[in-house]
Amino acid sequence: MVSSSAATVQEYLNDLSPEAREIITTLRNLILENLPEGYIETMNWGMICYEVPLSIYPNTYNKKPLMFAGLAAQKNHYSLYLSGVYQNPQQAAMFQEGFAAAGKKLDMGKSCIRFRRLDQLALPVIAQTIAASPMEDFVLQYKLVRDKKI
Repeated sequence: MVSSSAATVQEYLNDLSPEAREIITTLRNLILENLPEGYIETMNWGMICYEVPLSIYPNTYNKKPLMFAGLAAQKNHYSLYLSGVYQNPQQAAMFQEGFAAAGKKLDMGKSCIRFRRLDQLALPVIAQTIAASPMEDFVLQYKLVRDKKI
């Protein structure tokens, strides 16, 4: 599955193979257990997303909710998107150091962590990173990046 047309998270999960469903569900539960207050879980961009509602922050560059995190089953791998890591150099450094300290090789683009198995991830580092990003801080960081003040 590259991009899903599922309207709900449950529909998305139901469309996955049993192996993919187990991996995505495990990460989804980790995210939900550590997700700070205010973010909402939705289907957007063909994947499961955790977003800042437009009712909280409508002034986005594309008039869509700010994506804090995303989770997807791709054709040959899985993707975990962490926008906070992308827009915050200090958080990115801590994230990379956490993976290294856990002995895990990080396969990451700007915000996308690619993996094929859960044991390739430093799950405690992911949980800590998500929990350490209150929505207000994430929105403020977005505004600073957007206004190029950092």
